[in-house]
Formats: sequence, structure tokens, C-alpha cells
Amino acid sequence: MQVNCPHCQKQLKLSGKIRESIEKLDPGQKIKVKCVYCTKPFALDALSVDVTAVPKDIRRKKENSPVMQSAGKVRPPAPPDVSWLAEGLFDDQEVIEDIPRALVLMPEIPAREMVVKAAATYGYQVEQANDATEAIERMRFVNYAAVFLHSRYESGGISSGKFHNYMRKMSMSRRRYVLYALLGDEFETLYDLQALAYSANLVVNDQDLRHIGVVLKKVIPEYEALFGPLMEELRIAGK
Repeated sequence: MQVNCPHCQKQLKLSGKIRESIEKLDPGQKIKVKCVYCTKPFALDALSVDVTAVPKDIRRKKENSPVMQSAGKVRPPAPPDVSWLAEGLFDDQEVIEDIPRALVLMPEIPAREMVVKAAATYGYQVEQANDATEAIERMRFVNYAAVFLHSRYESGGISSGKFHNYMRKMSMSRRRYVLYALLGDEFETLYDLQALAYSANLVVNDQDLRHIGVVLKKVIPEYEALFGPLMEELRIAGK
């Protein structure tokens, strides 16, 4: 099942679980999904994806009918107790898939919280690692959408650091999907030529980290506009 994101107009392929969730919605209810390209959420209902919603009472009667029970030969478990919904813990059903993750690798300096907060505000699920070894191990098992590395994260600096060398040697089939940002005193903010020299997508000086939220608002849409169509074609081609 496919829909177009109303914000960036990219086509999204929704999973069977989302279709099942839509079919179980009562009239007037919606679920929320988040676009994997622009990260903005939007609502879906049965009409928007051409799915016929089955009324709850009919659905339960159908599930509990003798025909359904005998056809499966095993009586399914009762539906979960959802009485806690009335307590107001959730205002609406929400389905969130493919939340982009960001890995922030910085020493314990005040600017680290600024970067974490800015990344989270932009929609990333932020994670951190205690050292380069742990960071590399995380990269092997998680497809991060963004990585923020500070030049003082490792004692040897960027050039001799284990993590930076790992990123430089990463296969292009993975690297092209990662927004790699380098932070530190030696960098000139938004200087693309310097970023290219370090095999990064973005460089930010320490003095400008207080504006990192504004920097991300400028850079990420430009990055997605430049590489998004190419990466989508490569993904479809299986590369």
C-alpha cells in the first residue's frame, strides 16, 4: 500500500500492519505516520488510502463467530483491555515507523546538550556512546540517519581518531544515507570545501553550536533535496 507525503510529496510504502490498523479504526478516527524523508507526521484514515473500515461491533462479532473459530480450529485470545485509554494518556491512535536515529559523539561540554536538543527537535531519536569502540559497534547494527562527531571526542583528534577513520572507510552503499557532521574549533561553519576534505557533509565551529538548530534547518532540507531522489532510485534498484 502506497501513499504520498502531503508535505514533501514523496511516495511512501506502508506496511501491512498499518493497513490492519486503518481497517480497525472507527469512523472518524485517524492514525499518524511520520514521513521517512522529511520526518513530518501526517494523518491517515480509511478514505485517504482507499481501505474499508469495519465497524467495531461487526468486527468483534465476526471474530467471535463459530465459523471463524471452527475455521481456525484454535480460538484466538481475547482482545487487549483498552480501558486505560479513557484516562487520557493518549489523545489519538498513533503509528510511528522508521523514526530516524542520530548518534551524537561529543565530550562532556555544555554544547553537547545543545546538539542533542536540536537533533531531537528536528525529529531524530538521539543516542550517544561512551567511546569510539562503542560508537563503532552501534554503527554496525543500526542505520543512523545522522552522526555528529566532535573533534575532541577522541584524545587523538579527528585525523587519527578511530571513529572518523571508520566513517571514511564505510562502504558507499551505507555512507550515502548518513548525514555526517563534524564539530570543533578547527572547522569553519558551513564551509562545504572543508567538509568535503574531511569526507563529511557538514562542519560547524564550536562558536556556532549555539545556533545548531538553525544550521540543521538549513542543511537537512538541502541535503535531502540534493540526494533524496538519487538515494530513492538507488534504493529501488537495490543498491
